[in-house]
Amino acid sequence: MTALLPGFEYRRVDVDGVTVNCAIAGSGPPVLMLHGYPQNHLMWREVAPALADDHTVVLADLRGYGDSGKPAPDVAGEAYSKRSMAHDQVGLMRQLGFAQFKLVGHDRGARVSHRLTLDYPDAVTRLAVLDIVPTRHVWHNVTRDMATAYYHWFFLPVGNGIPEHLIGADPAFWIRSIVGALLGQGASLDAAVMEDYIRCFSDPRTIAGSCADYRSAATIDLDHDDETFAAGQKLECPVLVLWGTQGFVGRGYEPLSVWQEYAIDVRGGSLPTGHFLPEEVPELVIEALRDFLD
Repeated sequence: MTALLPGFEYRRVDVDGVTVNCAIAGSGPPVLMLHGYPQNHLMWREVAPALADDHTVVLADLRGYGDSGKPAPDVAGEAYSKRSMAHDQVGLMRQLGFAQFKLVGHDRGARVSHRLTLDYPDAVTRLAVLDIVPTRHVWHNVTRDMATAYYHWFFLPVGNGIPEHLIGADPAFWIRSIVGALLGQGASLDAAVMEDYIRCFSDPRTIAGSCADYRSAATIDLDHDDETFAAGQKLECPVLVLWGTQGFVGRGYEPLSVWQEYAIDVRGGSLPTGHFLPEEVPELVIEALRDFLD
């Protein structure tokens, strides 16, 4: 992977028994960047080196993904709750010497970032979320269009080992199919990076962990989010929201209006892309993040 991300130093850090795989480069204020599904930290390969010019950039694999630890899923859903996944990342940054940091998340990583900023408000000074609206809003506003575009939100949580078995029968087909459906018009991913995503999903533990991630989102995470919302707790740090005009977030929601229900200081806008903003239009993402993080 060092060939795909030159200039970054790889480390494996134990956080309360869970190994977090990360890549680090640069110097200056720390920025933690968290990937989405079905990817790993390599999704930031075109963006992170530019940010490392004036920041210490930490790219981490979420638990259950990439080369991070993959705890066995539990019935209650706690092992892959966003609260547990956020705990990993705060612990990582603390072990690296960063009590406070800026945070950037895409897709699942943005959902972990949302919970992390709620649970550890003193740790995060700025938060950027890419191509999501809050999980709570999604589940409380299910439509036919949403169910069609995000069918995997309903497929992956199914029990009895069904999604694990079906994905495990042909992981490459699954990864190529779901990524292809979410890419913008004419966009494609680097072949070597796609092969690394497939490599990770060829491990049955990754399939199990990622299914548990979605299963928790539909159960324990929603409970946590409802509790937070009912208590009136909002994100207090500045929040940047970016989304693709060709993806469902851009078609199905008014992202800034939605996020204003969950955060005090919200800004951002759309980019001419599908779901995978950092891989489809990295130069535009770099520009937006530099303006926001500096």
